[in-house]
Amino acid sequence: MRTVLPTLAAALLAVGAPAAEPVNLLLVTVDDMNADSVGAFGCRLPGTTPNIDRLAAGGLRFEMAHVQVGNCMPSRNVMWSGRFPHTNGVEGFYQVPDPGYPVLVDLARRAGYFTAIRGKVAHSTPFHPYGWDRVLDELPDGQPAHLKEARSYGVSTEQGIRAATEAGRPFCLMINISDPHKPFHAQGRQGQTIPDPHVPSRIFTPDEVPVPGFLPDDPIVRKELAHYYSSVRRADDCVGRVLAALEASDQADRTLVLFLSDHGMPLPFAKTQLYHHSTRTPLIIRWPGTVRAGTVDRRHLISAIDLLPTLLDIMGIEHPAGLQGRSFLPLLRGEARTGWDMVFKEYNENSGGRRHPMRAVQTPEFLYLFNPWSNGRRVMATATTGTPTYRRLKELAGQDAVIAARLELFDHRVLEEFYCVAEDPDALENRIADPQHAGDVRRLRRALEAWMERTNDPLLAVFRQREDAAAREAWMAETQAESDARRGRTRTGSAR
Repeated sequence: MRTVLPTLAAALLAVGAPAAEPVNLLLVTVDDMNADSVGAFGCRLPGTTPNIDRLAAGGLRFEMAHVQVGNCMPSRNVMWSGRFPHTNGVEGFYQVPDPGYPVLVDLARRAGYFTAIRGKVAHSTPFHPYGWDRVLDELPDGQPAHLKEARSYGVSTEQGIRAATEAGRPFCLMINISDPHKPFHAQGRQGQTIPDPHVPSRIFTPDEVPVPGFLPDDPIVRKELAHYYSSVRRADDCVGRVLAALEASDQADRTLVLFLSDHGMPLPFAKTQLYHHSTRTPLIIRWPGTVRAGTVDRRHLISAIDLLPTLLDIMGIEHPAGLQGRSFLPLLRGEARTGWDMVFKEYNENSGGRRHPMRAVQTPEFLYLFNPWSNGRRVMATATTGTPTYRRLKELAGQDAVIAARLELFDHRVLEEFYCVAEDPDALENRIADPQHAGDVRRLRRALEAWMERTNDPLLAVFRQREDAAAREAWMAETQAESDARRGRTRTGSAR
């Protein structure tokens, strides 16, 4: 059990008591999964997610939900801190030992909830040591629970619910499923098919999988996608086990189930980017007695920054100072709201500490991106360059001018991008210089600048000087040096 950090004490004193009949929370995430890989969200491949589809049929599906960040640890810290990465301090894959603000686990425990987590423990809070009542990464026999074994997720869920019941407390249980994060089912490092004891309930073949519009239709790409979609099905198997464990308890009718993915698939133009498919998430909320089953919200752009304020309202907990999201609890009750027509997104660095900062703003119609790192020479460092799909893009670029142009954009980017996502969700045509959209570009630039000013984004000055290449390069040198120094402290252990 973690002792509350002294810097959190003042913030936690403002926390209120939970409602008279507190609702349990079961928060389920999957890792690296596109929203459109889910049947209920329009997947073109039948049978990918029968369990998630049943969950959607019993709850509310948000068609226009987004996360803020296209990689894992920064994305998850936005969810549970209610703060953007440049505010919460978790811009990459490192921890902030003394953040000075409370997160979900602190607030829920203070309000009397039993808190437990399975998977992604280090990625789900900004600090160490952790503050959960129970970490569920071991099975009852003491053996580590395997990340890719569906049955174990049901066991962990049952353990968490039972421990909360024995403690006589409502539960805030977070189950973070590893799939479809790499390694994909039965895929070796070079893309070869290898034995895998953790077999999904259905295996998909290369000839049946859909190819996203942002990737070429090629046999090697299809083979990797078949491994990916089989891993999506294995993630769905895990969700099925989690839901079965909840149903086997006597808590299902008193439990809100929240489901989403932390970001898009781990392939080029999705993970570690800010494109539409990088951040769109299959958000589902099932809340018996409050949320009407089978409903769909196609109007409101909500995002991960709004999750913590909403959950606090559901638990009856007063908001701590500094939250940058807002509660969408009225939407769960079937009320419409205005002003939910824009989401702001950001990316800063990869797991290796390489800085390629980006900012974006998206509306139902348009997406504007700002890439200050782009100078025509610098190549973006991203995990997706290690995939067979990326290697195939490199091969095909020598034969196909269209693919060569796509690869050039992927590697080097350009300073600004603008896409009509309503008609081009795959972001294939950059229309930043299109006179027809000059007014739309100006409007989104102004909105992004206002958000950067409002949130004290350190990139604001660079954005205002975006045509000054020397200013951009000076800032890039400074921010990379800061990352390198931080990683040096981490390697010696002084930052942990």
